[in-house]
This record gives sequence, structure tokens and C-alpha cells, in this order.
Amino acid sequence: MFKKSALALLALGLLMTTASADYYIVQEKATKKCKVVETKPTETTWIQVGPASFKTQSDADKQIKTVCVEK
Repeated sequence: MFKKSALALLALGLLMTTASADYYIVQEKATKKCKVVETKPTETTWIQVGPASFKTQSDADKQIKTVCVEK
């Protein structure tokens, strides 16, 4: 019984963290290369471009071509 409860709580925790994940489009300052990441950039070499965040990686991947211009 205890094992089932523990596994259920673990599964619920994993679902909660996956469901609340946000995706960001970031651009490297030096090379102007863009990518989608799951954490908000804190480094000074990467800057966030586009809207604050996307709920799905698919949405971020679609918008990367629009908001990020690589030179």
C-alpha cells in the first residue's frame, strides 16, 4: 500500500513539473544564434527574445523563425 502511494505521488510530481514548464527563445549575443530553452536565461551571453514565455516547445519552435533574426 505504501509503495503504491509513493509511486502515485512521484508520478503526480513529475506531471506537475512537466505541465508547468515554460519555454523561452534565447539568442547568443556574439553569434546571434537562437535556440529554445526550458529555463529563463540568467547568463549574460544569452538574451531572451520574443514574448515572455511559451507554454509548449512546439509553440516556441514555430515562433523562433519570426522573432529571431540570425545574422
